[in-house]
Amino acid sequence: MSTLTARRGGPDGGDGEGSVQVKLDPRDQIQGAQVFAVYGKGGIGKSTTSSNLSAAFSHLGKRVLQIGCDPKHDSTFTLTQKLMPTVIDVLQSVDFHPEELRLEDFVYDGYNGVKCVEAGGPPAGTGCGGYVVGQTVKLLKEHHLLEDTDVVIFDVLGDVVCGGFAAPLQHADRALIVTANDFDSIFAMNRIVGAIQAKSKNYKVRLGGAICNRSHGTDQLDLYNEAAGLKTMAQIKDYDVIRRSRLKKRTLFEMEGEDAELVQQDYMALAQKLLDGSDPLEPTPLKDREIFDLLGFE
Repeated sequence: MSTLTARRGGPDGGDGEGSVQVKLDPRDQIQGAQVFAVYGKGGIGKSTTSSNLSAAFSHLGKRVLQIGCDPKHDSTFTLTQKLMPTVIDVLQSVDFHPEELRLEDFVYDGYNGVKCVEAGGPPAGTGCGGYVVGQTVKLLKEHHLLEDTDVVIFDVLGDVVCGGFAAPLQHADRALIVTANDFDSIFAMNRIVGAIQAKSKNYKVRLGGAICNRSHGTDQLDLYNEAAGLKTMAQIKDYDVIRRSRLKKRTLFEMEGEDAELVQQDYMALAQKLLDGSDPLEPTPLKDREIFDLLGFE
């Protein structure tokens, strides 16, 4: 039986009038772990944020699993120091007979014990990202890894442009949006807010808040938050040590210097805040013209 099946949205409680979405098989629901899904504009630093947040959770004594959901399969490379094969790669190697796979074929040990999985994605134009996410979670459950996990982080490709890459929202308790203090990333965030709100009608996921990344100010984000009913959970400033950590294929917790210590403290504080339980938010996404009027002109 397929893990994910298509359904059409509408009055019967689907994900929106006229939409066709992948539907989660209830047997594949993640239980027992806190699950976070990280979204944001392409290139905004989702993987850096996810990996360092995973590291911070591990330093708080949690058993952490990070799942990269991007065909580039680079979500976890600062945790493992190399690009890992994707779930789709290893499934293809056994002609899509998952019973032939061992856990070590697609789960890798990363920094400070963080477990790392790269779900990957289908070749361009040939499939749905939701299928990939579904098969990954199904494999993890079959191998009982999720039973020994406290925190799961989904690091998801770009902004939510289809039901497939919105699939992690069907597993998550909280969705987090990485943004900068600028128009383009806030515009993308606004669309993600709409997608999360749509999923929250039928799933347990709720919006946790925004993570302001690579920004020394938050004035534009503050304007949006006030208008939409959103909150900023953390501000990660644009320190050069962050760029250097990526070049060295290391987490920020392996970097030295005053700036590195400051960013480590920011991630530890964010991780603790999430463990303590963030208040669910129900913001109202703005119309495109409203964002232009709010942020685009003096």
